[in-house]
Amino acid sequence: MKFIKKNIVMFIALAAAVITSFIVLPDKEYLGYFDLKTLTCLFCVLAVVCALKNIRFFYMLARKVVQLTKNARMSTLALVYITFIGSMLIANDMALLTFLPLGYIVLSTTGQKKYMAFVFIMQNISANLGGMLTPFGNPQNLYLYTRFEIPTPEFMMIMLPLFLLAVGMITFCCIVFVKPEPLQLTDETIAMSRPRTVLYLALFALAIIIVFRGIPYWIGLIVIPAVLIFADRKALKDVDYPLLLTFVFFFIFSGNMSRIDAVSMFLSGLLEKSTLIVSALSCQVISNVPSAILLSGFTDNYKELLMGVNIGGTGTIIASLASLITFREYLSHNPGKALKYLGKFSVFNFAFLGIMLLFARFVLV
Repeated sequence: MKFIKKNIVMFIALAAAVITSFIVLPDKEYLGYFDLKTLTCLFCVLAVVCALKNIRFFYMLARKVVQLTKNARMSTLALVYITFIGSMLIANDMALLTFLPLGYIVLSTTGQKKYMAFVFIMQNISANLGGMLTPFGNPQNLYLYTRFEIPTPEFMMIMLPLFLLAVGMITFCCIVFVKPEPLQLTDETIAMSRPRTVLYLALFALAIIIVFRGIPYWIGLIVIPAVLIFADRKALKDVDYPLLLTFVFFFIFSGNMSRIDAVSMFLSGLLEKSTLIVSALSCQVISNVPSAILLSGFTDNYKELLMGVNIGGTGTIIASLASLITFREYLSHNPGKALKYLGKFSVFNFAFLGIMLLFARFVLV
């Protein structure tokens, strides 16, 4: 029961996969459901992040952030902007896996845990909306960018107004809801192994290059585990394997949903009325990546579809897999506070969803 409670999201994904497998019976097409590149990148980043944790790299980085920003408000803005920029460079899921631990360390070491739910929610929104500007910032972006062969300048111009609006809204929330309380750290000497730090940062760079398609993903799957077996076996043991399985189960669910005729016919009719609204709302039920994959087969209006599945990443907890990552990370530090977190999460996310959807509908479309 303890394992189930800790990995409730994985079991929900498993249930969804099993239920839809009775509707769409397993066959050879199931093999096409799985995005091996995403799974490989996720595993590689998780493993390297665990290795960096073990040498207290993030702890050291957190102390530097506090020392530079001096107060809770500026530290929150720094954490949020780091996540925002990170999502543009290494994708939203990867940015959260990297910078959520940093947020926890900053708040826990300075006695400001009261802001943890808010900071995690803002980091989550930053990851989902920051990644919208680049083709590789979100998985759905990469898919639509390739599927419709969207020119890079056009892609960025479509998303730039929404991106700027997101920056303004996130900054406003951080200024309003976090007080400029001074942060203090006790004196502490942190000794890190320079060779290990350099090695693990090199492995992290390798994972980023894989995201950019600079080298085949299978090279990372060979090199990173091979190095960590000798350098830090504990890092490989600490990888969040239930999270990897969560992705696998959601791939099965989304693949099956796209093959159900009744669902396909229903969505085709709705898309003719408003691709923007339908795509944003569908994310609330089946998340943004499955929505992008599913709806792209029924419309050529990639502009509205692109905006919709990015805006739709806000809203419900299942609107984006990145939100599930944040939820699981928060519960790992605050067990028993799921409902309180979901309440705050819903208020902020639906506010962002509503404002950005109205802006896109009446200003950009």
